[in-house]
Amino acid sequence: MDYRSAGVDIARGRAFVQGIRERVERFGAGSPGVLGGIGGFAGLFELPKGYLAPVLVAAADGVGTKLEIAQQWGQHRGVGIDLVAMCVNDVLTVGARPLFFLDYIATGKLELEALWQVVDGILAGCQEAGCQLLGGETAEMPGFYLPGKYDLAGFCVGIVDKADILDTARVQLGDRLWALPSSGLHSNGFSLVRHIVAERRWPWDYQPPGWDRPLAEVFLTPTRIYVQAVQKLQAAGVKLHGMAHITGGGIPENLPRCLAPDQAARIEPHSWQVPPEFLWLQEQGQVETLEMFNTFNLGVGYVLVIPPEEENRVRSLLPEAFPIGEVVAARPGESRVLGLEEWGSLAS
Repeated sequence: MDYRSAGVDIARGRAFVQGIRERVERFGAGSPGVLGGIGGFAGLFELPKGYLAPVLVAAADGVGTKLEIAQQWGQHRGVGIDLVAMCVNDVLTVGARPLFFLDYIATGKLELEALWQVVDGILAGCQEAGCQLLGGETAEMPGFYLPGKYDLAGFCVGIVDKADILDTARVQLGDRLWALPSSGLHSNGFSLVRHIVAERRWPWDYQPPGWDRPLAEVFLTPTRIYVQAVQKLQAAGVKLHGMAHITGGGIPENLPRCLAPDQAARIEPHSWQVPPEFLWLQEQGQVETLEMFNTFNLGVGYVLVIPPEEENRVRSLLPEAFPIGEVVAARPGESRVLGLEEWGSLAS
């Protein structure tokens, strides 16, 4: 017996790591802070200069059951972008700049065609976020994962000057809430998505009336990375009091995380047009409106908390941004996000 007969191909694993190293060099995603390269026991990164009191910021996340659709449909690059986006967008919320990223890929057997797509997506996401793929781990685990299945985890480290950290103390009553649109479902709510599609017995290649792509391609649209948009505001000196990445749990769970305990968010009903894929899911699954808000982003991928005097500048610098409400005083025993119950139907 040997390791290969047990299902683990060491030579194939070495070739995969070498391929990642070559892709990193080809992408040109290198950073002046990187010391060494891919393939060592650990990645080395030298802190950039220019920070008075540098603070490191870290986040970890995965892609969730969206991977099931990617693996059934045979398109994997997008989930690599998702993996980076879910981490860098979280680091961004405290005002930090992403520095480097690490990945963890676990599979039953190294299916190189699929995993190269994943890696290419990770590198594309890092390039867009302005950070470096510094290292990672690939685990071949036969008998633990079914053939053709893999799982992903990502880890991002960023940096911010201590004086520039965005915390809840900055947010003031009367601050305005401006949203940046999502690119679709991002990477949340897919257990419900898969349940609805399975119950209705729709195949992933089904194309609902009025859609230009089948279900799988619409739902696999990668998570938007908001780094460049936020950095545009920071470079212009726009005052940002807080930011929220709208992930699992939707606006009700994520928006209060950037508010003080005595503050709430008042959302203006129908202040944006909910994208059609969410309306389709609500109709097909007969999902109540508040349940939709508690599961999906509904077209709002990121929220900026800004003082009223900055609204015109945000509108000018980021034309895709739109106002959705304001910060108000919280009342004991009441929801920290107000106004959602007034929406009625999601359709405007």
